[in-house]
Amino acid sequence: MQSCKADDFVRIVRNNNQRGLSRVLSMVENGHPLASSILHSLFDPERLCLTIGITGPPGAGKSTLTNRLISYYRRHGNKVGVIAVDPSSPFSGGALLGDRVRMQEHASDPGVFIRSMANRGHLGGLSGTTRDALEILAAASYNPVLIETMGVGQAEVEIASLADITLLVLVPGLGDDVQTMKAGIMEIGDIIVLNKADRPGIEQLELSVNASLELIPDPAARPPVIRCSAQTGEGIEELADAIGSCTASGTGRKEIALRRTALVLNSIIREKGRELARTLIIDRYGSIEEAIESILAGETTPYRIGEILSGFLKNKRENENECKRD
Repeated sequence: MQSCKADDFVRIVRNNNQRGLSRVLSMVENGHPLASSILHSLFDPERLCLTIGITGPPGAGKSTLTNRLISYYRRHGNKVGVIAVDPSSPFSGGALLGDRVRMQEHASDPGVFIRSMANRGHLGGLSGTTRDALEILAAASYNPVLIETMGVGQAEVEIASLADITLLVLVPGLGDDVQTMKAGIMEIGDIIVLNKADRPGIEQLELSVNASLELIPDPAARPPVIRCSAQTGEGIEELADAIGSCTASGTGRKEIALRRTALVLNSIIREKGRELARTLIIDRYGSIEEAIESILAGETTPYRIGEILSGFLKNKRENENECKRD
């Protein structure tokens, strides 16, 4: 594939060549020079692809729940994509990591594609290229795409902006974790899933969650609370029905397209803005470390460097306007 062009990789994705799909995802994740061109050709804001985010604290059974949802959607004839964001680096080819080996039963199913991605220190719990991986799987006709996050509590709020439906998974025995996640319940949970419902303490957990949800003034805005056991399969049908109801009552196709386009554009602005700022600082000071040394030596401040960056962009824009007038 060394001599392949961007169009070749676009065809690979659209033809759902799974081995080639893994290669394209690796290219995007590693910043290959062709990655931007591939994503440009694949992007379609109106493509119908339900994105389901699955988040919650460690030990909540997210991987087992993901496995159950894969089985449910496959029984209904859907091709299912899974992006499993992992705190460690993935093996090549999208191999499963950690407790995600429980999804191995779907490994030989051509209608399922599972990709583990390293978060690479990204604070929101999602890899910086998760958004791009979602676009690629959608272009390969996977629908829905499930995004399972690492499970680090409050930092997972970012998933709400990426997923159409976010499942917040809680289990009995979390103790103070439920208290610390109250804000998260209100911010990110379209559906609250009380997993391991066969365990003692499920009633207390449900009472605690409902008490938190009562802080939301509008009862209609409160997310449904679904009991289930991902281990036994109990409640999975009810959960799938709740997902369908949220989708049916949600925003229209145009609104979804607008939201997804804004998400991608704002994300790219942040990424490219960081790259540009880093390049300009290195050009001026030699390295980021030397810029920090200059600040510590009292020669400048972070705010002064910010002014220099803003001035560069302003001058560049004025020069471009002058060229247009000429």
